Amino acid sequence: MKRKIVHIDEEKCIGCGLCAEACHEGAIAVIDGKAKLMREDYCDGLGDCLPACPTDAISIEEREAPAYDEAAVLAARQQKAQQGMPHSGCPGMQMRTMQHPERSQTVAAAAPVPQLAQWPCQIQLVPVNAPYFDGAKLLIAADCTAYAYANLHAEFMRGRITLIGCPKLDDVDYSEKLTEIIRTNNIRNVTIVRMEVPCCGGLEFAAKKALQASGKMIPWQVVTVSIDGKILD
Repeated sequence: MKRKIVHIDEEKCIGCGLCAEACHEGAIAVIDGKAKLMREDYCDGLGDCLPACPTDAISIEEREAPAYDEAAVLAARQQKAQQGMPHSGCPGMQMRTMQHPERSQTVAAAAPVPQLAQWPCQIQLVPVNAPYFDGAKLLIAADCTAYAYANLHAEFMRGRITLIGCPKLDDVDYSEKLTEIIRTNNIRNVTIVRMEVPCCGGLEFAAKKALQASGKMIPWQVVTVSIDGKILD
């Protein structure tokens, strides 16, 4: 039958997984860093996933597709609930535990020195024209990096102005404010620290978009932290 169904442009997709979170039917999953429509019969064609996509990679098209199977969707939801699995296609939502080597009491007693140089530090709260941006080295970090990477303060925050955010939790386009910060201030360089999970791609995308939109040639780098606390890049 011919009906409305979602179409995903993999060229635009950054693998953030926000569409999979927004899809109540579980039709979308992130595979190999790209969102994919896994079950056409799970897609109702209403497009709840469209506004969640930060890169406009999803659209509604009308084509030949299997009919929407509401009974199958409900059965899949029930099965996932019984297995204790989150209703999500995002790898960042998968449950896991990590084991870290224990430190000696002497090492543990040596408290690290905090390196946060300004307040506020949330992207949404920081003033665009704050005086500490003048001549600053800018760190744009995902919220979870401070918990996953033990040496974030000493290695990345020291000597930098820190901005933090989470594209999965904040319903806002970071790129607009980051563009204004970079455009209107004398920023020396930008370091982006993100987690390996796909949803953190939204933060990296926003920072890169801001750098481009600012019209300035500023040195920048992206550092990726694994869930178990290792630097991948």
